[in-house]
Formats: sequence, C-alpha cells, structure tokens
Amino acid sequence: MLLLPDTLTMAEAPDTLRMLNQGLRDQAGDTLVVDASGLKRFDSAALAVLIECHRLAAAWGKAFEIKRPPPKLVAL
Repeated sequence: MLLLPDTLTMAEAPDTLRMLNQGLRDQAGDTLVVDASGLKRFDSAALAVLIECHRLAAAWGKAFEIKRPPPKLVAL
C-alpha cells in the first residue's frame, strides 16, 4: 500500500505522481492500493493524481483502491 503525502497541491503533484508511479510498479497483487489518510492539505491536483493512478492500474490490468480518503477528497 502506498501512502499519499500530507500536502498534495499543484506544486507537489508532479513529484507525487512520479513517486506513486514507481511505487505502483513495485506493488504486487491484483489491486493497486493507495492510502489517502495522511492528506491534510490538497486541491484538485490530488484528484488528478489519483485519476492517473487509476488509469495506470487499468493499463496494467489491475484494480485500483483508495483507502481512508478524507471527507473533503470524497466530496471532490
């Protein structure tokens, strides 16, 4: 399971996506799992990063799951 950083805004999105991309490649199993419980400060860029992770999972023939998203992220 990969852990999102506490801050994920437009400024952090490229580095976060790069880090997640590498981590997702190394994650075993049929489901790529991201833990969003650490997100404290974020904007719509966080949603864009998660959508890209979902796209990558689908391209690799895997399911994608977000664990413990904060309520504000779910609202987006």
